Amino acid sequence: MSEQESARIGSVAPSPTRTLAVRMTDDLRAQLDVIAQLNDRSVTEEIRIALELWVETSKSDPKVLKRAETVRAEIERDAKTKQSAIAAIFGTSAAPGKPVRGKQA
Repeated sequence: MSEQESARIGSVAPSPTRTLAVRMTDDLRAQLDVIAQLNDRSVTEEIRIALELWVETSKSDPKVLKRAETVRAEIERDAKTKQSAIAAIFGTSAAPGKPVRGKQA
């Protein structure tokens, strides 16, 4: 069973995939080709595995976590600003989860 098949079995529905073009030096590509061959996988699969590992590693990186908190706070401030703008335009409270009431036509 391939890793792709085993990953699909563990989830309810497979996630859609998207293509990503990656530019690399000839030397790096040659090394990647050899590693893929030694692991009996495609270059695409090797890259996917490496990216998944990098994402998991980044999730516990203190610098990334700190930046995520900063970005989250910026998003929340922006959302509050937009909610206030909607309330000012329509003269209603724009509470999260409540539809904004507009004028009836």
